[in-house]
Amino acid sequence: MIQPFKILKKYRRLLFYCCIAFTAEAQENPSGNLKYVDLTIGNVGQLLEPTRPTIQLPNQMIRMFPERKDYLDDQITSFPLIVVSHRLGQAFSIKPFIKPVASVNYDEKLTYDHDLEITRPWYYSTYLIDDDVQVEFTPGKKSGIYRFSFPAKASKSLLFNLYNGGEGSWKFISDREIMATETYHDDIVVYMYGVFSEAGKTGIIDDSKTVSEKSAKGKKVKAWINFPDSKTDKIEFKYAISYVSAEQAKKNFDNELKSAEFEEVKRNGEKIWSGVINQIQVEGGTEAQKRSFYSSLYRTYERMTDITEDNQYYSGFDKKVHSSNRPFYTDDWTWDTYLAHHPLRIILNPAQEEDMLNSFVSMYEHSGWMPTFPVLFGDHACMNGFHSSVTFLDGHRKGLRNFDVSKAYSGMYKNATQATMLPWRNGPKCELDDFYHKKGYFPALRLNEKENVSLVDPFEKRQAVAVTLGGSYDDWAVAELAKDLGKNADYDIFKTRALNYKNLWNKEEKMFLPKDNKGQWVAIDPKFDGGMGGRDFYDENNGWTYKWQVQHDIEGLIRLTGGKQNFENDLDQLFREGLGRSKYEFWAKFPDATGLVGQYSMGNEPSFHIPYLYNYTNAPWKTQKRIRFLLDVWFKDNVFGIPGDEDGGGMTAFVVFSSMGFYPITPGKPEYTIGSPIFEKVTIDLQNGKKFTVIAKNCSVVNKYIQSAKFDGKVLKVPSFTHDQLVAGGTLELEMGPKPNKKWGLGE
Repeated sequence: MIQPFKILKKYRRLLFYCCIAFTAEAQENPSGNLKYVDLTIGNVGQLLEPTRPTIQLPNQMIRMFPERKDYLDDQITSFPLIVVSHRLGQAFSIKPFIKPVASVNYDEKLTYDHDLEITRPWYYSTYLIDDDVQVEFTPGKKSGIYRFSFPAKASKSLLFNLYNGGEGSWKFISDREIMATETYHDDIVVYMYGVFSEAGKTGIIDDSKTVSEKSAKGKKVKAWINFPDSKTDKIEFKYAISYVSAEQAKKNFDNELKSAEFEEVKRNGEKIWSGVINQIQVEGGTEAQKRSFYSSLYRTYERMTDITEDNQYYSGFDKKVHSSNRPFYTDDWTWDTYLAHHPLRIILNPAQEEDMLNSFVSMYEHSGWMPTFPVLFGDHACMNGFHSSVTFLDGHRKGLRNFDVSKAYSGMYKNATQATMLPWRNGPKCELDDFYHKKGYFPALRLNEKENVSLVDPFEKRQAVAVTLGGSYDDWAVAELAKDLGKNADYDIFKTRALNYKNLWNKEEKMFLPKDNKGQWVAIDPKFDGGMGGRDFYDENNGWTYKWQVQHDIEGLIRLTGGKQNFENDLDQLFREGLGRSKYEFWAKFPDATGLVGQYSMGNEPSFHIPYLYNYTNAPWKTQKRIRFLLDVWFKDNVFGIPGDEDGGGMTAFVVFSSMGFYPITPGKPEYTIGSPIFEKVTIDLQNGKKFTVIAKNCSVVNKYIQSAKFDGKVLKVPSFTHDQLVAGGTLELEMGPKPNKKWGLGE
């Protein structure tokens, strides 16, 4: 028989650390709107990538999350010192080790308990349940602090390793200091300088061999430090990162951490996050809606990131270090972010958006091309389109001027006339681009026809319809900025190119369908043909989604469909049309088309604007119905609460806008279309000192339909308002009810 006191003795250590963890949880509960931010929302992906519980300061370089498969995984592989780029890699791993150093095992995973994990934007804590070790982390801008609480009588070690396959190095300057390098993406050296709270015995391993020296270089070098004489159970590791030099890493450390303590850095992080999260105040709504809203707002600050260090920065666009008195931002995927992420930032922090646009201009200066997916190593050849052009136009039309607009236009013009439009390819144009410029559409191959252009990516294919439609929008942006800058000849050229989308409209099928290089239609099933992700013709989605990819000329698209009533009917059918096959068969070919409602895919960016298109018909109330339904169904406040790849703020910006009740349906046009707010009152503190307010009287889960509206006290009969009205500190007043007012929004 097991005696009760033996059970207590056996588990007292576990109980002790559980008490610590639960006490910490109580202490870490933040106030204000921060209490609604849940980093675990979306941590289990439906089919593709989950969100990560990313700990960082807003838009800053140091990012961390526990390295694991996703939230379902109960083991952590390691903890990165920095996430170098969103979903594109980490540098320098650290992990605690409680066994004797002689048995050091870098591959041993760390089992944790989800319920003992604390995730805040500025603070992370987890309890390693097999090892009785608590791990804590708090970030600075270019620095971070890890704190490890070890069992009293255990061996106390920290293990360091590399994530990437290039050369790295470790050097113990003393028994309390370490320097390291790791090569990221073949040629970028990431530098680290760190200090331990106590002196320890150090060691370096090259592959599986122990190195007698205090430093080593190689592709498989690792390091460890053991604290055999520690007088405390807590070991802290403070460090800083640089992309410039080892000396700069030390300077970054001195600038941020030389005299700072863990709790001080943590409090400062909470204060900074409080400032950005509380910039938007809401009243009403459910607790779940507030959690989804503020958690989404937090996500929008994951990217872009400021990599400037003491007025200098490393640019992957020319592999050089540059001096600048302005922040240099990178890590952006414009195919995702031009839709809602950049427009949201224009409202919340226009000066920061100007710095980001200025960074785009600098990238053009460094590389000779305007970026599409700017990351640390340069422009990541990804997706299709030159949507940075739309982002420039949107900023300019909304009053942003603190960047070189003329040079930005030069880059936009060069991309539009000299760069290849091929998906996942950078560089000069090829014969397919010449065809596009001459004929006004990207030519497709016929079903099962062998590719004859070597530059085409063998997996991503031509995406002929998607490229044509995206190119039309981008060319519209070039045309509109040309007009603003008085470049009338350019405007005439590009306003014609902006209508190229019409060349692929098949009036019999009422779809955008591919043509071959002879101008003949390619007969396809727009629901299912085109290979993986429909990439022969579309991109990640099928023809039912791409039917609506004409944000820049909605009236023109309405005319193509045969008028407002046909347009409305076709929208209705989109949400009702069956897959024509099982879900598993459909998703085996279109895994990105998640969050399905009929043929509508809430889980992918090309769909974001579609439910708002009802505002251009005689039934704006259907926008209100659809938006509420989509938010309620697909954006829950739990680990499954993101329907697709969130992409570092690209999708959650849609949630922020839609929850507030309006949306930038056409970036590049300084106006917003109205949906259905989920809160009774939304107040945005603008950077100009004014407040923009949305009041939705009687708003509730049931009362989702707009009965009447006013803007600044004047009756509003159309479902839109301008950016100028917003930044002037306007007030949108909506009277809400349980049934639609089918006459509101018609302009009558």
